[in-house]
Amino acid sequence: MNSRIRIGSIAVFTALCAVTEASAGALGLREQSTEAQGLGFAGAAAGSGGVSSMFWNPAVITMRPGFITEQNLTYLGPSATITPATGTNPGFARLGGSGDIGQGAVLPAGASSYQINDRLWLGIATDAPFGLTTKPRQVWAGEVYGRSSRVFSLAINPVIGFKINEWLSVAAGPNIEYFRLTLRQALPIPGIQPTVYPSSFLKGESWSAGFTAGATITPWDGTVFGIGYRSSVHHEIDGSIGVPILALAPVAGQVRASLNTPDKLSVGLTQALSPVARVSLGFEWDNWSRLGTIGIVSKTLGVPVNSLPLNYKDGYYYSIGGEYDVNAALTVRAGFGYEISPIDFSNRSVRLPDGDRYSLNVGASYRWTNQLTLNAAYSHLFLDRSRILAGLGRDYNVGNIAFAGMVDSSVDIVSVGFRYAFGVPPVAAPAPLVRKY
Repeated sequence: MNSRIRIGSIAVFTALCAVTEASAGALGLREQSTEAQGLGFAGAAAGSGGVSSMFWNPAVITMRPGFITEQNLTYLGPSATITPATGTNPGFARLGGSGDIGQGAVLPAGASSYQINDRLWLGIATDAPFGLTTKPRQVWAGEVYGRSSRVFSLAINPVIGFKINEWLSVAAGPNIEYFRLTLRQALPIPGIQPTVYPSSFLKGESWSAGFTAGATITPWDGTVFGIGYRSSVHHEIDGSIGVPILALAPVAGQVRASLNTPDKLSVGLTQALSPVARVSLGFEWDNWSRLGTIGIVSKTLGVPVNSLPLNYKDGYYYSIGGEYDVNAALTVRAGFGYEISPIDFSNRSVRLPDGDRYSLNVGASYRWTNQLTLNAAYSHLFLDRSRILAGLGRDYNVGNIAFAGMVDSSVDIVSVGFRYAFGVPPVAAPAPLVRKY
């Protein structure tokens, strides 16, 4: 294989590596409940986010009598710039920074529960567990490592919940997941100036399934403890690589990669302090380290062609929040969250310039009628300033082209939603112990 083919291989196979990175890393989306967002997602596994808390713990459906539906719509407004630093290849450093790579996105999520009798509930949730949209300037210093990244996911999670007794409930169900991506990056070609490098692309998608399970414990009035689990989902990603140069055609074509998404454990506690005030705590663990090294196979060549040593750390999220019933109609809430990202200097890329973060969150609910409740929340995420280094000797290396950069980023999130209760419960059921409708 000549030098031009080798350079093309590196570029397009690095694009494939971004598949796994773009569907993992810090791209797990937590914004599945407007109500929980106002608390910084504290106590979400204990039902603080209403029926939408199914994302963290499906057993929360047994806390709501009757037929309940919740729909949430969240706008994520990320802002991130990557500035070239000392160590960047001089020929690329002159191309300048990325500009703002953040791309706004709207995230819908919904959940419904229906009480069959005094012991049995059915529920279903639709959400997007992973996502990414970033787009730097077309020509910039890190263009061979990323020009655009778009990742979309959808999960459908039907569950069955069972109230064993007055203090213990359990639930479980399948989690059906769809994953799709489109990634582009500059293709370095000898003899051509970086300002006119063409783009290679990768497109891929996968359907697969896992499961969710959980339990809620109410040891006494005013206290709810919840624990929930989302299993790993094994994806066999089928995709295609495209390159604009005829001489590189042998490295284009169909590819596949096996990816196991991280399993997730959520723990929550909600404690009533008075008839009108509650405090919640939350903890989440995401097993990102299970990704390890991802093997990459060219379906065109019929052989393994590369591997990707992601070496992600596990992710951890801690939160605390409180809410207060101003009157029978209005509830206000606030929360704080801190996340230890699975991405650090050792595995950070221009597609995922993520780092540790903390968030400030506020929200409110207004009970419009006995059946309809309106929810709203706002969050601001502060991310630590971080460094990127790619090139020779690093996990991310395209043609030994060195890139060093500094990342400055933040995220603003606005969410609105509603809860609607249809009719009356089919059987008498106790009201939630630490929440009211």
